[in-house]
Amino acid sequence: MRLLFVCTGNICRSPVAERLTLAQASRALGDSPELERIEVRSAGVQATPGSRIEPHSSRALHTLGGDAAEFRARRLTAELAASADLVLTMTRGHREAVLGLNPRGLRRTFTLAEAADLAGLADLSGLGLTPVDERARELGRRLDAARARRQAGPADDIADPMGQRAAVHADVAARIDRALRPLAAVLFTSVRSRLAAPVPA
Repeated sequence: MRLLFVCTGNICRSPVAERLTLAQASRALGDSPELERIEVRSAGVQATPGSRIEPHSSRALHTLGGDAAEFRARRLTAELAASADLVLTMTRGHREAVLGLNPRGLRRTFTLAEAADLAGLADLSGLGLTPVDERARELGRRLDAARARRQAGPADDIADPMGQRAAVHADVAARIDRALRPLAAVLFTSVRSRLAAPVPA
């Protein structure tokens, strides 16, 4: 499973999303070997490669249970966009930038807020039994199928906290965390636990 988060500089929003997702996956899957088959990355459309996460965002991430250790920014490339099973961007502009690099990725490219909203509209039945390697791409297909049931708009954008006070970074990180939860609940359900047979009495 390859997940990619995209923002502008890859030092505030998308690294927070990346590291919160990793934390949620670790909590959900624990010692399951499925965890080793999950790859989470982030990138920025205007990133300076090698930059560290913004300090206010790092503290907000830590407060929510994520870890910014060893994080370094990377620039979005066509290869990154094409290789991801599911691309979640912070704004509609970022989504357009991703699709400019990978036009064939429409059915698996969403803003994070859009995807979270669509998760409540889409038919997700049986998705937890899909093998981890296939689940993110299948989730993208089902979210895409539900797109006609909602209207896109400014609420699909998560504002850039760069240059703002710590409280703004905390608010943005909290919004990212809330948006990730319905997606993580689907993506990181263990097939092993779902298929485990009950012990006979």
